[in-house]
Amino acid sequence: MAASRRLRLAFGFGAPYSAMTCERRDSRPLIAYASDLSNDLFRRRKSRDSVIPMSRPKVCVLRAPGTNCDVETAFAFESCGADAQRVHLFRVLETPQILRDYQILCVPGGFSYGDDVGAGVIFAAQLRVKLGEILSEFLTADKLALGICNGFQVLLKAGVLPGGTANWRENAEEPEATLTWNDNGKYTARWVTLGCAGSRSVFLREIDEIELPIAHAEGRLVVREDSILDNWLQQGQIAVCYAQPAAASSPLGELTTLQIPYPDNPNGSVANVAGLCDPSGRVLGLMPHPERFLHGTQHPRWTRGEISEEGAGTKIFRNAVEYFG
Repeated sequence: MAASRRLRLAFGFGAPYSAMTCERRDSRPLIAYASDLSNDLFRRRKSRDSVIPMSRPKVCVLRAPGTNCDVETAFAFESCGADAQRVHLFRVLETPQILRDYQILCVPGGFSYGDDVGAGVIFAAQLRVKLGEILSEFLTADKLALGICNGFQVLLKAGVLPGGTANWRENAEEPEATLTWNDNGKYTARWVTLGCAGSRSVFLREIDEIELPIAHAEGRLVVREDSILDNWLQQGQIAVCYAQPAAASSPLGELTTLQIPYPDNPNGSVANVAGLCDPSGRVLGLMPHPERFLHGTQHPRWTRGEISEEGAGTKIFRNAVEYFG
């Protein structure tokens, strides 16, 4: 089967590359197939021209029923030199030890289990209850974990974040925070400006500000009590914040002090928080989608000549790959 045909079949069950398109599995316009062909050519060029590290970290892109951003997330890691594999949750439930084969775990975006009882709730329960032991082993090793959009919801509701390796299973029953419905009460898809100057996260190294798309209905971060925000700031766990463009390069502590309105803060998240990391900086969860900004042409202003050829989201995946040298 031709590579372009395989990609068309794969993307038939995934989200299109357009950042402004709803993640749900619906029929796709013909122009999306042209995007598939373009990405097929890009993949071939990258494999031919790029300098690939001798040791390629293996990435487990962990998908579940309803996940629909796994293809482009795996592509993002691969384009930065990783060996990314899309692994179904049921396979890991059958053989949990396969997680030992990977250096990076990524839970991508989508609507796992249809978000029927809440975004990421069922997926999170399976990680915590059925895969707790192997996941604890993974988190305590010198490895990385990333949750994007629904993946952030999963990691937070499983208790992996915000504590990371620090007794995450014990703390899961009394969560410090959760992600709930946007203030506007509806699914929202738009581009946002983010500030992450001084972030502890491995994934955000050398990134002070970035523009990325968001696409979610349950992205508003709420905390159990205000003191939790202070603790996160002291431990460097607030990894990225929604920001107004003029202030995006400000330190994270300043970005949390004044609640900014919609559309700069698109969901009403407390202290403008768009993402959290664990104290080690090796686990990151964020609501925006870096895998949807790998190429300049994915940005809404690309025709104005303001955007570089490489999308800013690529840096996040490259940082993860380069962590392993």
